[in-house]
Amino acid sequence: MKIEKLDKEISNIMHELISREPQIAKIASDVHEDYRLSAKNLCRYLVLRSFDLRKYHDSLSDLSVSSMRTAEGYVLSNLFKVVKNLRLIQGRPFEEYQNVELIGYKRSKKIVRKHANGLFNEKRKRHFTEIMVTLPNEAADDEDIIRSMVSSGMEIARINLSHGDIDIWTKMVEILHKVRKQLKQDVKIYMDLSGPKIRTSTIEINGKKGKVKSGISVRVGEHIILTKRKTLGRKSTFGELNQQLEKAEIGVLLEQIIDDVNINDIILFDDGMIKSIVVAKAKDEVELVITDCYKSQLSSHKGINLPDTKLNLPSLTPRDIELLPFVCKHADIVGYSFVRSSADVKQLYEELSGLEAEHLGVVFKIENREAFENLPKILLEGMKRNKIGVMIARGDLAVEIGFERISEVQSQILWLCEAAHVPVIWATQVLDNLARTGIPTRAEISDAAMGAHAECVMLNKGPFINEAIKVLKNILVRMEAHSFKKKNSLRPLSIARQSLKQILPSHPLVANS
Repeated sequence: MKIEKLDKEISNIMHELISREPQIAKIASDVHEDYRLSAKNLCRYLVLRSFDLRKYHDSLSDLSVSSMRTAEGYVLSNLFKVVKNLRLIQGRPFEEYQNVELIGYKRSKKIVRKHANGLFNEKRKRHFTEIMVTLPNEAADDEDIIRSMVSSGMEIARINLSHGDIDIWTKMVEILHKVRKQLKQDVKIYMDLSGPKIRTSTIEINGKKGKVKSGISVRVGEHIILTKRKTLGRKSTFGELNQQLEKAEIGVLLEQIIDDVNINDIILFDDGMIKSIVVAKAKDEVELVITDCYKSQLSSHKGINLPDTKLNLPSLTPRDIELLPFVCKHADIVGYSFVRSSADVKQLYEELSGLEAEHLGVVFKIENREAFENLPKILLEGMKRNKIGVMIARGDLAVEIGFERISEVQSQILWLCEAAHVPVIWATQVLDNLARTGIPTRAEISDAAMGAHAECVMLNKGPFINEAIKVLKNILVRMEAHSFKKKNSLRPLSIARQSLKQILPSHPLVANS
């Protein structure tokens, strides 16, 4: 592309961003002072990524001008410099804009570190990225488990409130405080709220020899009933010609999902191992047909994912609200499960305000399609507090959006959070094989290295967890010694265009989409 055309088209993008500054300033005025500039930069990034920038990259690189591929944290400053350098090459003047607040590269880096340190840990150490580890329930009765984890390099202890009870969690907290003093390590305490449990209900099928089975066999093409009714389950019956004579029946723990699903919605069971589609709906039940089976049995209390369904479920359950005073008293950070919208963020903040929990950091777990699609609005609402973060919960997220898309989506989450200067937790199956068996796979070592792009990496529990912590620490130290720049091809992002419909509705690309 000729330099004159480059100059004209990129200048038009810059003018478009400048024209949105009054709207952007109004949005930024509603957030916490510490995040005011970050909110502006996020909005600017959404506008920028609504354009297709791919056609400019190579021509800009040939001119030794920034190709705009790595400027998430300082959008407008980078764009100004691109246009200014194009003008200098042509010997043309560049008019500086007045009264436009800019963030440069150094300042954006400082802001990210400030936000990460505020949420996690301000103590200087060899690696910037924090290491979070899930505590097993056995840690409540064995001080050595926690002491070994801290000695190995654990900096944030995660307590999952989906497992155990207050007695167990209290013992963990007491041991953590004791180990903190002994080892002089400021280990933070992170507690995950459970959120709504969308699972199959208890299945009890009497076998031929009197043995009770906790699951039913399933096959592709089989029809099953998912019901609100109280049931212990029923398996299908088939005739001599393999025709289905009676449909299997399974209950659900949350009856509301039956009301929310629609015909043709996809329903996934057991981490996506069993896929089905809704073919009929009645008042108290839906009929499904199994379309894919990677497991031959569907068991009790297995997770259910509904990627196509807008669920009218509260992200904060009565149990979560009941546990919040305990969390506020003992935790440094709370993990918000099943957050899907800015309204969910408001609800949690209202509860925390009532408990006067200004000290508490909040991490939004992005674990379903709706949360990903609403991420910009979740971030802007979240910025009303100054200690926030995002967890990329890749397990449920991969099930919802498809395993083939998880790499693309996790990258987009990283970009959006970098634009918002919000620290990210890289989670799910990091060094999982090493923690469970003592032997890492080559792929998971590479995955752990990718975690250095985030501000925190989470490990799950396992018998070899201390080896996993040490390996991760070594990887992070090595990776942070390098300064590779990622070079992304900046096609227009659907999430940017969709978010602009609510955030900056007068954007021209919104009107035309």
